[in-house]
Amino acid sequence: MQVPDIVIRLVGSALSLYMLLILLNWLGSWIDIDVRAGRLRWIGRATDPLIRLARRILPPMGPFDFAPIAALFAVWVVKLVSLTILLNFVTQQVYGE
Repeated sequence: MQVPDIVIRLVGSALSLYMLLILLNWLGSWIDIDVRAGRLRWIGRATDPLIRLARRILPPMGPFDFAPIAALFAVWVVKLVSLTILLNFVTQQVYGE
């Protein structure tokens, strides 16, 4: 396995893991996992900045909080764009196109 392939896999895996952490933060109260205290406190620290930013950007929508969904979508778009750019870069380097 070459270095560019490892970098692409690492970036994709890191962003997928971050998406899973956002889901765990969002669904934690429904599945009885306290991500605000104890050993899982780091999940809130890792995901709350992006979710708070989404809350500031989105307009108030009554009792519904769409900020975690918006954060997931934003990370998904970043993942898609970054992996596309990395793959195009690697393809140009390997094939010289």
